[in-house]
Amino acid sequence: MDIIISSVFHMEKEHIHQPKNGADCRFTRGCSNGRGSKRGRISAASSSVGFEVWVQTTEFKKDRTWVVFFTDEITQYSVFSAKFEFESVKFVELEQIKASITLPCFALHDDRKVYIVYMGSLPSETEYVPTSHHHSILQEILEGNSLATDVIAHSYKGSFNGFAAKLTEQEAQKLSGNSLTSSSFTCIYNSLLDNKLKKHDCVSVCRNEGYKTAKRVHTVESDIIVGVIDSGIWPESASFSDEGFGPPPKKWKGVCAGGQNFTCNNKLIGARVYAKEVGDSFPSARDIKGHGTHTASIAAGNMIKDASFYDVAKGTARGAVPSARIAVYKICRSRLEDECYSHDILAGFDDAIADGVDILSLSMRSWPPTVFYEDPYAIGAFHAIEKDILTSQGAGNAGSPQTVLSTAPWMFTVGATITDRHLVTIVVLGNEKTLVGNGVNAFNLNGTKFPLYMVTMFQTVNVQTHQFEIELLQFQILNNMLHNIFRSCGQLCLDRKLVKGKILICDLVYGGAEDLNSGAIGTVFIDNEFSDDGSAVYPMSATQLSGKAGEYVKSYFNSTRNPVATILKTESIRDHRAPRVASFSSCGPNKIMPDIIKPDIVAPGVDILAAFSAVVNPADFSNAAWSVNYTFLYGTSMSCPRAGAAAYVKSFHPDWPASFIKSALMTTVFDMIHTGDPGREFSYGSGQIDPLKAINPGLVYHTSTEDYISMLCNVGLDAKKIRLITNRNCPSKIRPGSARNLNYPSLGAHIVAHKPFKLTFRRTVTNVGNPHSTYHATIRADNNRINVTVNPNVLSFKSLTQRKSFVVTVVGDAFDYSETASGSLVWSDGNHTVRSPLVVYT
Repeated sequence: MDIIISSVFHMEKEHIHQPKNGADCRFTRGCSNGRGSKRGRISAASSSVGFEVWVQTTEFKKDRTWVVFFTDEITQYSVFSAKFEFESVKFVELEQIKASITLPCFALHDDRKVYIVYMGSLPSETEYVPTSHHHSILQEILEGNSLATDVIAHSYKGSFNGFAAKLTEQEAQKLSGNSLTSSSFTCIYNSLLDNKLKKHDCVSVCRNEGYKTAKRVHTVESDIIVGVIDSGIWPESASFSDEGFGPPPKKWKGVCAGGQNFTCNNKLIGARVYAKEVGDSFPSARDIKGHGTHTASIAAGNMIKDASFYDVAKGTARGAVPSARIAVYKICRSRLEDECYSHDILAGFDDAIADGVDILSLSMRSWPPTVFYEDPYAIGAFHAIEKDILTSQGAGNAGSPQTVLSTAPWMFTVGATITDRHLVTIVVLGNEKTLVGNGVNAFNLNGTKFPLYMVTMFQTVNVQTHQFEIELLQFQILNNMLHNIFRSCGQLCLDRKLVKGKILICDLVYGGAEDLNSGAIGTVFIDNEFSDDGSAVYPMSATQLSGKAGEYVKSYFNSTRNPVATILKTESIRDHRAPRVASFSSCGPNKIMPDIIKPDIVAPGVDILAAFSAVVNPADFSNAAWSVNYTFLYGTSMSCPRAGAAAYVKSFHPDWPASFIKSALMTTVFDMIHTGDPGREFSYGSGQIDPLKAINPGLVYHTSTEDYISMLCNVGLDAKKIRLITNRNCPSKIRPGSARNLNYPSLGAHIVAHKPFKLTFRRTVTNVGNPHSTYHATIRADNNRINVTVNPNVLSFKSLTQRKSFVVTVVGDAFDYSETASGSLVWSDGNHTVRSPLVVYT
């Protein structure tokens, strides 16, 4: 194991030198550390960006890789593999050390941070020039000799008004007092919503066998444009071939600005890039992460027969709308921990809306959720919904109550469920005991059994000819982190002489690369806390065990003189637990708008097979050269079909407003009340999506832009902010204090504990089913804690698009703190079932 903890590196601001030519920043810091020092903390200048450092020592000739530890305010503990340049060092007596760190300068701009200045809707005056106006505002508040052209990052002028600029705190304060600005807020870091295991990405794609019988309207479908705001795309993938496609729809106003060596076609009709990859001379919309390629193919990828991951789960891969067009907006940098910044996200929204997309899909989010007027997703999606563009977003991957990240009612929030296909990888021990684990193993050991090796926590440190013994418990700050590294067979923690040719037994599921690099044949990961909701792709034979299975392996190893095992290739089995909410899927209640139930629905998001970038290793943490066309991922990013399902419904009803489509998807779901999920509606919202039923919902709930504005006024949002955002005033009649009367397809109410209550929900439905029809209401309510009535309880329609209103009344005794009662309202005419969940909670 090559690991050294030699010194305390404090990279403070005064040690930063930023060259004027835009080259990388270089940090120089001298420090000393006496022999025998065993405690310390290590800090770095910018943990959000990461760094690269190169090591050359006077004593060792070859560059070596070291593990760098540091803490930061967000993650508390982080680990980076890096190389240090020691100008002078003696390892026996660690005397004076001078280290230099190279850091990309886009993260540093003196004392400036990126602030987003949001100015609402674009003025209607034809002579108004947004960019000139933005520059003039900036020039008034900039200090010193700074120029607006030097500090502005984006000028939003396609669909709404505003800009992003690098400002000092003092300049930002001046700007916040400007009467022309609606709000200004700092640019925040956002992350992709695939489910990550340290350096390992695990994701999923839409592989719906129902495609064989699903109705489709190909001509209308080919007129639909799905906008994907993500990490870019791999344009050469077969999922985005334009064979058989005609020219782009006439409504398309976008461009193909994907950078050098990037070509669009009649399937992939547009590309823009906002996030330049570190180290690249020119911006490119190419996806070097794989995430954007995966999500785009889920939404609208072509039909690809015999797609598989090394023959695992072989079948037809397809998006929800294979004939639809795709436009991509790359807003995430992939080389530095999937950085996605708010100002780039807003720029993506701004252009996508102006380009003429029909549906928007985005699979990233920041924590924690924030108020709407400072939330780039809510702001962008609001302007999208004004143009009848539905924005679909993953709920998040935190997997616990009150962690749902997509909270605005005008967004379509999707959680993740498991599919009925479960990927398993079997371990056979020397005593012929068979243990079933999960994980994606594309390698075949042909039944040969290899020696097992258990990785222990304490190892001897080997640095060339020197040996150091680390007493881990003496490192108070690093103890937990180091403990996890050892247990997981982490980087630099394996002795090649001991593990070569063996199958390793490791705790946790973060390893893989080091196992392969150290010459191991395979790995059995054991972690009682790990969920089997999702299968990781490994660069070698590996599987994940938990609970009794893992303990059995350890017991076998400890009780057998020559323990051996083999790992079989992954196979696909039927999972009868489906549909069930995935353990990682974020749950409500909604922290920003408590009366709006989130997520809206759930959809398959585990072990999904979809297109992938050809330059990306599917086992992301591995250094081995390995690429595939299709791979498995999981997370709410992959909660298929999401935006694609909305596009599918739109292909049958191209004139429907976005709220009709959202309502249809929410009210025709598979009811998951019988799945036994403890979070109930806060886990799965209305239920599991069923796009085939959604094309004929019977009744829909229409929610207009005016309805959303009234809701914002009702809950007390500052009227000036509402006016500046929407260019509209609050209506004369409002119902202060509640969002319950928004014409939403679900019914939610957050009430005060220990007080009896009587609640009303006012709703209006529109007939889109049979012209002459009569619907009867059915109420379900649990636990006798609430009494629910609906008036009227019969709705008769005489024509299409006719609207009928009703009132739902809920009465109950006082609830304790954290108490919940739920139920549902169902309207049915015998042919259609229109279901809305009902939740009352404290």
